[in-house]
Parts: sequence; structure tokens; C-alpha cells
Amino acid sequence: MLVLRGKDATIPKPNFHTNAVMPTVTLKMDLNNMVKRRVLMIDSSSAPSPAGQHANYTDWDFCRVTEVDSALSMLRNGEYAVGVVVFDRHSVDELLANQRELFSGQGSMEWIALVSPDTLQRNDVRELITGRFYDFHRLPVDEQRLVITIGRAHGMAALTRSLSSWRCEDTNTGKLIGESKALKALRRMITKVAAVEVPVLITGESGTGKELTAQAIHRLSERKDAPLVAINCGAIPDSLIQSELFGHEKGAFTGAQKRKIGRIEAAASGTLMLDEIGELPLDLQTNLLRFLQEKTIERVGSSASIHVDARIVAATNVDLEQAVSEGRFREDLYHRLNVLHLDVPSLRQRDEDIDRLAQFFFKQFSMEKRSNVQGFSQEALHVMNAHNWPGNVRELMNRVRRALVMAEGRLIQPHDLGLDRRTRTRQCQSLDEARTRAEKHAIQNALQTACHNVTIAAVKLDVSRVTLYRLMDKYHISRPTGINDCSD
Repeated sequence: MLVLRGKDATIPKPNFHTNAVMPTVTLKMDLNNMVKRRVLMIDSSSAPSPAGQHANYTDWDFCRVTEVDSALSMLRNGEYAVGVVVFDRHSVDELLANQRELFSGQGSMEWIALVSPDTLQRNDVRELITGRFYDFHRLPVDEQRLVITIGRAHGMAALTRSLSSWRCEDTNTGKLIGESKALKALRRMITKVAAVEVPVLITGESGTGKELTAQAIHRLSERKDAPLVAINCGAIPDSLIQSELFGHEKGAFTGAQKRKIGRIEAAASGTLMLDEIGELPLDLQTNLLRFLQEKTIERVGSSASIHVDARIVAATNVDLEQAVSEGRFREDLYHRLNVLHLDVPSLRQRDEDIDRLAQFFFKQFSMEKRSNVQGFSQEALHVMNAHNWPGNVRELMNRVRRALVMAEGRLIQPHDLGLDRRTRTRQCQSLDEARTRAEKHAIQNALQTACHNVTIAAVKLDVSRVTLYRLMDKYHISRPTGINDCSD
């Protein structure tokens, strides 16, 4: 295979090879970049390649195959960011017969169709192209336009690939996705809290990720190899919650046909998460306080004390201080639980993470079912960034899942999300805040349309690269890991 890459090297014109192993020209460059610049070309005709010998093709490594079986073999044995397929009267039927094997399940790969005018009249060809292809060109090919399309498709493939690697700074914090200042501060606090063996109280609005925060604390603690046991105090009837927490002996009450180990005892040596702790009945608050003080429990129907070494992490969206003042929550229990306090930010406090979270959920849910949806429209991204998100991350997750079901085109539209321009938007407190928000969204949109190429985005915004980098730093906007400029 002849590798054609490197600005400082003297490179021959591209050679579209046909199932042949060619000598490799070794250049000083990153191996991963070479892999990402590979283009698979499926062209069964005997004519010269439609891509011709345009000078800009020296940035790409083309591998041309003439048979579907060879193409499938290349896809199994190598990684390609972009595929170019020639559809003409000689190849169209075979390509359609093998469309599922060729064009589905290739991960982040983007396909470009080169179609003869008569073949484009076929409805089955149109359906395949609109459903599975990034773009198409009519034959004969305009080489300047094609090389631009290949660059854009490569950028989209890199963006899609980066979604699978988007993680938080420490992988132990799981699915706390985002790079906002508020979320980074939360991660740092989680790391500090996890190292100390004292109770933790996690507060925050519903849907912000309090349970994920508790899971991250457990994974980073010395107890990570022991169980993490969670119980939702607001989801269990009052008559059963004591048995669920402390367990019971056989015959302790009607229906107790055998001994039951409670959640506290099951969390021995590990972590017990008490979700919605503000909903715990007052009489059970007394029993929980005794456990926190003495590290012992008594099963229902028994007077024997059992020592349990478990760390308590409690979570609530209720204002416990107000609950204490109203007599609905014991003050001494509140202070026992609130030794260390973490407040999980709402999505409104980390709005720069909205696009990243939406893309993460899109990638996650698109794996659940076969879909022709390729991503979000600019209008959908704009509406999501303007929405108030009262349900926080959980609402965003559910709306993305809904959109993947409802969308009829290649791109998700606002109505697919159940949002439109009439949706209530976040209210700006000042004109300066409105200007700041508009500037930030303009930068994000310019970067996305430019495949995160800073040079192109700067031209679109009519600012210098230095200015754009300064503004990106100001608004904490970073390019996804692994993204290269589309027009290197």
C-alpha cells in the first residue's frame, strides 16, 4: 500500500491500486493519522478512476477494489474513515444486493456515492444514498468538489469516532460527561471526598446525576472492591422500608417466611447509598441515626446487635435544612449525614456541556436500533441550547431517545425533540449575559460546521486564529479529543 501523507515530503501522484500490495513509503508522521486518512474506493469499472489525478489527493491514501468480496475483506482487515463507491449500470445491482454488509455496522465510517445520471433515477438507489451515505456526486466527477467532500466526510468520521472516547478526566467517574467548569470542579471534589471514610451528603435537582456521583465516590474509594448497595427511600412503602434497610428474621411478621438480609447489612465493607433520604419516615430516621453512631443494626424480630462496617452516601433533592426547621427531618441525623457535602450542578449551570451530552446520548441510543439518523440539525442544537432543561440531564437523555424514534430525515429537528421556537428559554439577567451567550453559541456553531477546524472557523467568524483560541479558552470550549482539522 502506498501511503500518501505529509506536507514536508515530496510525494508522487496517487496510485489507485487494485487489490495489490504496494511498497510502503515511510514518512515522519503519526501512524494513527495515516490510518485515519485512508479511503476505500469500490469501483468495478475498467475505466480510469473517476477521482482522477487531482493534486489535492496527495493528502489521502486510496485503496481501490473492483469486487464486493474484496471490499468486505478490506473492511474486516483495516480501518477506513471514508469510502467512495461508484454506482453505474455495471455495479449497481451487486452493490444493492450487498448493501447491508457493506454500508451498515462500519462504526464511524462515512460513505460518498459517485452515481451515473441514469442510475440515480432508480428509487432503490436514491433510498440507499439518502439512508446510508454522507453525500453523492454525479458522474463525471468534478474533482475539486469531490476532494472537498472527502475532507468534510473525514472530519465527520473523526467527530463520530471521538464520541466513543469522550470521557471525563478520570475514567473512574464513569458517565459524568462534560468539560464545563462546574463539572470539572465536581470531579475534583469527588476525588477528595472518596479518599475520606466519612458520610457524604449529595444534593442537587432531580435528574442532575446524584446517583452517578455516588457511584464515582465508591469507585474511587478504598471500598471499590466491596458492594455498592443503593436504596430509594421514597420508592418503598413505609411498612416495608424498615425490613428493606435492616432486614428481618423468619416469622417476624405475617409473610416473613425466611430470614432477610437488609440493605445496610448487604453493604458490609462497601458503600450504602440512601437516595431520596429526605423521604425517610421520622421513626426510621432514629434507627438510622443509631447505626451511624454505633455501627450496629438489629433485624426486625431480633434483639441481637450486628456490627456492620459500611460507608453512608445520602442523596436528596429536598432542602434538608428547611425540612429540619419544619420538623420533618431530625437535626442530629442531618448533621451526621452532612459531614462532607457535594452539590451536583444543574444543566443550566453547565450549559456548555449540552452539545456534548446530546452527542453522547445520540451515539449511545443509536446502537439500540437500526436508524438512518446521522445527527442533529443546527436548528435542533440551537433550540437545545436555548431550552431551560427543568429535568436536567435526565430530560435531555429522554428527549434524544425520543428524537431517534420520531426523526424521519437524516438529521434530528427541533420537533423530533419535542421542542420548538416557542419553548420557554432561559432568561438572561442582563444585556451582557445575552451578548456572552450569543458569542459563545456563534463560536460553537462555527466550529461544528467547520468540523472543528480552527482556521476555517476563524474565517467564518471574521476573527484571527489567535482571537478565536482566546475566546475558546474564555468560554471553556475545547475540540473533542482525536479531532484533526478537516483541511490539513
